[in-house]
Amino acid sequence: MLKDPYNIIITGVGGQGNVMAARIVGNMLALQGFYVTIGETFGASQRGGSVMSHLRVSKKTVWSPQMPKGKADLIVALEPIESLRVLAQYGNSETAVISNTRPVYPVGVICGDLKYPTMDELNASLLQLCSKIYFIDATEKAIQLGNPILSNVIMIGAAAGLNVVPMEESDFEKIMSVSLPPEKMKINMEGFKLGKSMTSS
Repeated sequence: MLKDPYNIIITGVGGQGNVMAARIVGNMLALQGFYVTIGETFGASQRGGSVMSHLRVSKKTVWSPQMPKGKADLIVALEPIESLRVLAQYGNSETAVISNTRPVYPVGVICGDLKYPTMDELNASLLQLCSKIYFIDATEKAIQLGNPILSNVIMIGAAAGLNVVPMEESDFEKIMSVSLPPEKMKINMEGFKLGKSMTSS
């Protein structure tokens, strides 16, 4: 790893599978022999509120589950505006961001009281705060695969593609095979590999 602990935040809104994604990543890294502590914060998650999982990854010891402000090394956002919200609080100039491009509009935007930023506006704001941004059209790619819920699997694959922590395909397969029937494994493996290809250099 580039540093120890390596701090990852997976963020999104209620219903996107944020907590499940954090568990998958944590279990994958545990298979590699890392200590992984996960801390979660929930907004009004059942109503589409913010959900954030902190993963602190170390070869040496167990760390506090809540990372200090400004100490995130990687932010994986299942919803675009959440990437900016979390980056402003937990990021720094060296933080890398992977963000899904499909917005989940809050009630204020749907009612016309608030304006959701364009992707260009969001990109400009993110670039002022962090080192590298990867926008992944994960939801659209998941729909093309046949199931929009695979967007979080694609985002996990995209995080693996950065090679900042060892997240191997074989470990993903081991973790997923525990809870998925064989007939669903193929499409999940395709989603992981697709996401990985979108950030691998």
